[in-house]
Amino acid sequence: MESIQKKKNIMLVPVDFSEISLNALNHAVQLAKHFDNDLVLLNILEDDFLSSVFSFSKNEVKDELAKEALLHKLNEKAIEIKEKYGVNCKTSAKIGKIYKTIIETASEYGCDCIIMGTHGASGVERIIGSNASRVISYSTIPVIVVKTDKNPNAYKNIVFPLDLTSESKQKVKWAIHLAKSYHSTIHILTYSMSDEFLNNKMMANLNQIKSLLTESGVAYDEKMMDSNDDFASITLNYAEAIGADLIMIMTQSEDKTIREYIIETYAQQIVNDAGNVPVFCVNPNHDIFKSEFII
Repeated sequence: MESIQKKKNIMLVPVDFSEISLNALNHAVQLAKHFDNDLVLLNILEDDFLSSVFSFSKNEVKDELAKEALLHKLNEKAIEIKEKYGVNCKTSAKIGKIYKTIIETASEYGCDCIIMGTHGASGVERIIGSNASRVISYSTIPVIVVKTDKNPNAYKNIVFPLDLTSESKQKVKWAIHLAKSYHSTIHILTYSMSDEFLNNKMMANLNQIKSLLTESGVAYDEKMMDSNDDFASITLNYAEAIGADLIMIMTQSEDKTIREYIIETYAQQIVNDAGNVPVFCVNPNHDIFKSEFII
């Protein structure tokens, strides 16, 4: 039976104790403290990894020993976070495919957001990038991708790329929510088009977003680029130039006929680029908005 009392919102953080994942954890802790949320720290051992380490088929005893050791390490980190920041952390150690286990665990704990680390898709990092892409692609909840150890004391400056797709407008609800909490400025980034009909459509989208932000009392400015050539690079460069704390993107369009593992090219470039700005990813394939949503 559900409690009458409103539950705390929960954020899932995959932690493998690499520098990348610890950056994401530090980021998550700051958000959890600000919003009075709880965290779930998740460590995953891949089946393939265990097989290669032990050089023989699956062994449940060794699996459990490995999970116990990881859980002990996670619990130590949870205690440290509680003592230092007052944030409650649950812990979980599992064996399975990384991206599938992350999605399943988020559902199991009723998480409202996933925060994970990644950086460029080259060499060994390609594995990390691939898992981040798959989590983003299949997640029904927002995913925040963290690239550096810069802790967010606040999301004061949020870059909001806007294009012609109807999905591009869906993220405004989250933008308003964050902006109200952090007293942020939303920096709308869009582009002019040579085709008059399409340009009018873009302007209509822009005016709708501006109207919603104004109604909500959210500060904003707008930057119009000359074209959409390599809009991902334009977005990243603009975010770095203004010292942005967050970029908000949609990861797919609803009219995709085939659900792919790899997210849209634009989103992929934003997520995998070596820039420093965290990326808030929303998947419009699951157009679910909770009125009480808090990241």
